[in-house]
Amino acid sequence: MNDSIAIGVDVGGSHISSAAVNLKELKIIPNTIHCVKLDNKASKEEIFKKWSEAINKTIESVGGIGNVNIGVAIPGPFNYKEGIAMFSGDNDKYDSLYNVSVSKELVKYINATDTAMRFLNDATSFGVGVSAIGKARGFNKIIAVTLGTGFGSAFIKNGVPIVVSEEVPVDGCLWDKPCKEGIGDDYFSTRWCIDRYQKITSKRVNGVKEIAEANDEHSKQVFTEFGSNMAEFMIPFIKKFQPGLIVLGGNISNASKFFLPVLEKKIKEAGLKTGFEISQLMEDAAIIGSAKLFDSNFWNSVKNDLPNL
Repeated sequence: MNDSIAIGVDVGGSHISSAAVNLKELKIIPNTIHCVKLDNKASKEEIFKKWSEAINKTIESVGGIGNVNIGVAIPGPFNYKEGIAMFSGDNDKYDSLYNVSVSKELVKYINATDTAMRFLNDATSFGVGVSAIGKARGFNKIIAVTLGTGFGSAFIKNGVPIVVSEEVPVDGCLWDKPCKEGIGDDYFSTRWCIDRYQKITSKRVNGVKEIAEANDEHSKQVFTEFGSNMAEFMIPFIKKFQPGLIVLGGNISNASKFFLPVLEKKIKEAGLKTGFEISQLMEDAAIIGSAKLFDSNFWNSVKNDLPNL
């Protein structure tokens, strides 16, 4: 495969998406996107078969089975330096991949003569992607936040994720930082919204979409608390990093009209001028961000700071 082309992969909890990316133009090559649904509770072999099904279709769509470079956007816990999955029962996904070397095992299923793989956190990949192709391109510093099953984040400076710096929290992420009676992930995730709505209404729903569609005083209370809590949590990090823009993605961001006004209001009241953008580029951004791992300049900027977990 041409060195100016890399495969970008976005691993989700219920599906995997793959596409070929032109690294010179940072654009997804038309007709190369392939998505495959999967059961993340399946066996290691079944998961790798599903992952490789999407990737092999992408490889086939660009012609040839020679040398292939594959960048993978994948959630943690994951040893990104070594390509080893660290998922366990506590993570409620991909249990069968615990302590499995994805970099060594997945290549056995790939239709290529020689395969190179590199890995990046999915929220970080999203941040790298939106800073390259979205409205965030015009900003020196951004914070990318993904709101869904979990709370993902990345601090991006000049297109590069910042992990080790006094400007950013430890490991350059927010999900595990203290928040009220727990950590960020406890409050800015689907499960918090569902649990809070149930506590208020005694009704159990399946997702945030149902809460948004209810559009009543109870759902409004949930989203107002969500936005207020996020502002309180984010303000210290925003003050230190001073981003020009915060980009929100993920399923919960689809309900932004309910929580973003209070979030923006409290950020403004804190004397901060950071803007907000709701990105529609979620999957495309993560694919481009992961493929960019095979841009030599970008790789040299991030390879030494990849987290072990």
